[in-house]
Amino acid sequence: MVQKGSLVADDRLRFDFSHLQPVTPEELLRIERMVNAEIRANNEAATRHMDYEDAIEAGAMALFGEKYDKRVRVLSFGGFSTELCGGTHVARTGDIGMFHIISESGVAAGVRRIEALTGQGALEYVEHVDAVLDDLAHLMHGSRNETSSKVRETLERIRMLEKGKSRAQGQACDEFGARSCRLRDRYRGR
Repeated sequence: MVQKGSLVADDRLRFDFSHLQPVTPEELLRIERMVNAEIRANNEAATRHMDYEDAIEAGAMALFGEKYDKRVRVLSFGGFSTELCGGTHVARTGDIGMFHIISESGVAAGVRRIEALTGQGALEYVEHVDAVLDDLAHLMHGSRNETSSKVRETLERIRMLEKGKSRAQGQACDEFGARSCRLRDRYRGR
């Protein structure tokens, strides 16, 4: 994997990387859990300046394909991450608050993008999703825990009604002839 670009803001991030196929939902969940575990570990940022070759030999990741100066800045958080870095955004991993992936997509041939919310942005997103779930539960006349099954039941009921409607229309064509079918087809688009 090679980093192809990134954006780091107070409440969100974007990470572009080389990868030939979509990241599965299971992999995204595993990534999210791993990042949040490191955030909770609250590791302090350690910064060193060293020669590029020494940094790579020591295990620092050079995530960008661009050329680095002879002298580089190496940033590490505990034993989890050591990389060449132009700037530090937090003093400790706990400063991030929380991390929540909101999307994964392809942005170019062989390049994937993960977008995530952090800190206050992640908290506001969770609050929004909670409000939507409460609204759906209310609309479905059930609890939040029942929402998924009630939506499934409603969709199945709609499918059955549509099948019944199609059968009834077919029977009407059989009983009342071609004129009935032409009228049905003419008004179907309305």
